[in-house]
Amino acid sequence: MTLADVGEVLNISSSQTYALVRSGELPAIQVGGRGQWRVETQVLEDYIARAYQKTAASVKDGMHVEQEL
Repeated sequence: MTLADVGEVLNISSSQTYALVRSGELPAIQVGGRGQWRVETQVLEDYIARAYQKTAASVKDGMHVEQEL
């Protein structure tokens, strides 16, 4: 998947997606002569699963969850 595809799945901007890759939070590879970034589908699914686990742990520990309007 391209970083644009990942951004669409996560409903975040391309700069936020790139920041996840730069920080190492979302593993990605550069391919081709122009160095375009790619994320394997399984890697994205694993990232999402970790995010759910992290959120569940925070909620369990008493973190306030804001509702979207």
